Amino acid sequence: MQRRQSKKERRQTRILDALKHNPAKRVNELAEELEVSPETIRRDLSELDAEGRIRRTYGGAVRTSPLEPALADRMKLHVQAREQIAACAVDALQDVENLYIGGGATTLHFARALRQVERSLTILTASFEIAIELAANPLFKVISVPGRVELQEGLVHGPDTLRFIADYHVQAAIIGASAIDEVGVSEAHPSAADVYAAMIQQAEHTYVVADRSKIGHKSLKRILNWNERTTLVTDCDLSRDMQQSFEAAGANLAVADYQRRP
Repeated sequence: MQRRQSKKERRQTRILDALKHNPAKRVNELAEELEVSPETIRRDLSELDAEGRIRRTYGGAVRTSPLEPALADRMKLHVQAREQIAACAVDALQDVENLYIGGGATTLHFARALRQVERSLTILTASFEIAIELAANPLFKVISVPGRVELQEGLVHGPDTLRFIADYHVQAAIIGASAIDEVGVSEAHPSAADVYAAMIQQAEHTYVVADRSKIGHKSLKRILNWNERTTLVTDCDLSRDMQQSFEAAGANLAVADYQRRP
């Protein structure tokens, strides 16, 4: 005889079903849909996060999978925070004349902010969406890196991509992250990880743009260890342990002016 699910199990199943249809949900949304208190939802989300079935974020949760959701889905998440991070990163690049830009949602927000800059820049990118975005600025020289197209990420990759990147030395690389911890940055997509690692190798300084939902996690492939040539641009302060690791490595931190919401 099949065991009946408890009320908590049924509720958590409904939470998982909701995240299948929407890549992110707020605590208050779930509480209203399931007709329970926000405190109950928070406890459920914490349990599901501990089991690796979702990823807990500030004020809600996002679905999780072996790979990240597609770029189009991720562009709907943390929009205000990512816009503030993008503006902060653009401000940090006032003396930069040439740069690499990786792919991903936060780097696309960065490209949209960078497009408004009124000065000459040479930009190399492996993201065709970012290339199109930045080509709208007539002051920019935009070089689209060649390679095999990955539609889910809007990115090119492969041996041709890596050989091309190795020929160009730049002042800065702007990359996103699947996960960030006290050691460094990791990426869920192995092919993208190789591209970003190559960009980092060719840059004098690397700026990692990532919102708070990426912090405190690990992903499939390590692409960067914190050092004096790296800056994390994010929307929250770091934990004490991570701050100590940052300081020991000589890394830099830039916190965007983002107001936390419940």
